[in-house]
Amino acid sequence: MNPYEIKEMIIDDGFDGEEFVTADFAYDAKRYSITFKKADLELVNSWIFEKETSLPANLSDEMIEVLRREVEQRI
Repeated sequence: MNPYEIKEMIIDDGFDGEEFVTADFAYDAKRYSITFKKADLELVNSWIFEKETSLPANLSDEMIEVLRREVEQRI
């Protein structure tokens, strides 16, 4: 079983001529969002949602790679 669960995934095509993939997921009882460029799955940004605000998330390289692989499989 994964230590995280992707809740939602959005493919944004056409934003500024590029396509992006955003995955919202739960991890360690917290809500996160991570965005990759669709073409090469380069990390664009990641956020953690706390109370009524969002802050840049400090995800490990390992966690980013795990999420990148799952996003790639889903698209």
